[in-house]
Amino acid sequence: MDYLHILFSEGVKLFALMTPPAVLSAFLSASKSYTPARKKATARKTAAAVFIIGAVLYFFGTAIFSIFDFTLDAFRIGAGSLLFLTAIHLMNESASQPIFTPEEDISVVPLAIPLCMGPASIGTVMVMGASAKDTEQMLIGALALFAASLGIYTMLYFSNAIKRMLGHTGIAILSKLTGLLLAAIAAQVIFTGIRSFLQ
Repeated sequence: MDYLHILFSEGVKLFALMTPPAVLSAFLSASKSYTPARKKATARKTAAAVFIIGAVLYFFGTAIFSIFDFTLDAFRIGAGSLLFLTAIHLMNESASQPIFTPEEDISVVPLAIPLCMGPASIGTVMVMGASAKDTEQMLIGALALFAASLGIYTMLYFSNAIKRMLGHTGIAILSKLTGLLLAAIAAQVIFTGIRSFLQ
């Protein structure tokens, strides 16, 4: 029973760190011209990319950062810059113009990285992996990551229903508020990375 409680709490925490409102807003804005089939395929690819990236970082994150000789602070600066560009796209988009061209694949960038797997979620996943003391804890962490990825997939899969609930005005408001939120998050992430890097 304790394992189920830990699995649930860790899964919810990871899902929240993946900034679901920002992911949903960016997905709805970028997929305006997509067919229903392409939207579902993008949802699957995004969730798969999130889980694969998260699993690699969970099991091998510390070693990867060490091999390439860069720190989490350097990642913060790079990811924050990408996040800021996405925020600018969201703030400048018009009602009829998607923020990405129809030919672009948005599943990995920007949805999986840096929206879902940004500095906060990556740092948490790496700490979880480094803190796991036995096989059971490693399995619980991996299942929590899978549950969070499944939550992202479910949200994106039902994005049309959510869009109908919110309406055109609600989506527009969510998009602009998300742009402002992402800009603030990006600035904070970059400043944190620079401050820690200089120290």
